[in-house]
Amino acid sequence: MNEIIAYFENIPSQHRAAILAGGIAFFWLFESAFPFFKFQYNKWQHAGINLFFTFTTIVINFLLAFILLYAANWADEHDFGLLNWLPEMPIVMYSLVGLLVLDLVGAYAVHYVEHRWYPLWRFHLIHHTDTFVDTTSANRHHPGESVIRFIFTTIGVLLVGSPMWLVFAYQTLSVIFTQFNHANIVLPRKLDLVLSYFIVSPDMHKIHHHYQLPYTDSNYGNIFSIWDRLFGTYRYKNRNELIYGIDTHSDPKENNALGNLLKIPFQPIRKPDSV
Repeated sequence: MNEIIAYFENIPSQHRAAILAGGIAFFWLFESAFPFFKFQYNKWQHAGINLFFTFTTIVINFLLAFILLYAANWADEHDFGLLNWLPEMPIVMYSLVGLLVLDLVGAYAVHYVEHRWYPLWRFHLIHHTDTFVDTTSANRHHPGESVIRFIFTTIGVLLVGSPMWLVFAYQTLSVIFTQFNHANIVLPRKLDLVLSYFIVSPDMHKIHHHYQLPYTDSNYGNIFSIWDRLFGTYRYKNRNELIYGIDTHSDPKENNALGNLLKIPFQPIRKPDSV
């Protein structure tokens, strides 16, 4: 465990980039060979749009990274946050508690709020317009949403009192899990169901991308599934009945054109199309 801590305390930027790129490449190749849905689409054009948003997310997080560092250092210097208030515990338990709460605030809570508060939904909507959900969809976030998510992550670091090595470990796991549960792959049903009691499995998250309510407003988690089950936002739907996208933006000119996707937060949202 000490080796893991030492690694994340000094993780090079190149390693973080390699994890992101390697994960996308691995799942992209895997889903190309063994796809769940056999989409009729231009995979390269679709990936180009999503990788553009991945790039903007990377840039925003890089430019604002000093804020996370400051927050972690401030919490440490002032003994602030949950991990500083709890009794001393084994490092494995310490890490698990920290990761759980970081996931609660930095993934579940921000995701829930984005669905419930209209001004934030307008930015998050871009993620849901994707009608061909695959591993490149994982970071399909409008630059405005990337800022929103960064703010919640910073709040999570303060509430947890998280050291930077744990922040880096959380961000690494978050990247891997979001690529995994967005990938156009399928696990055996029983295995997926068992996994969904502990982590966010592919079937569990794909339900969140179904084009209609109430499924769109469910299964908000990213790493741990406990939060959806605890707060009553877990839903199940047969994987073969899923239709990706969002019913307010069913036209490819809206959901598969980069220029329009960037403008969506500033456009009026009409009523859902009839399907």
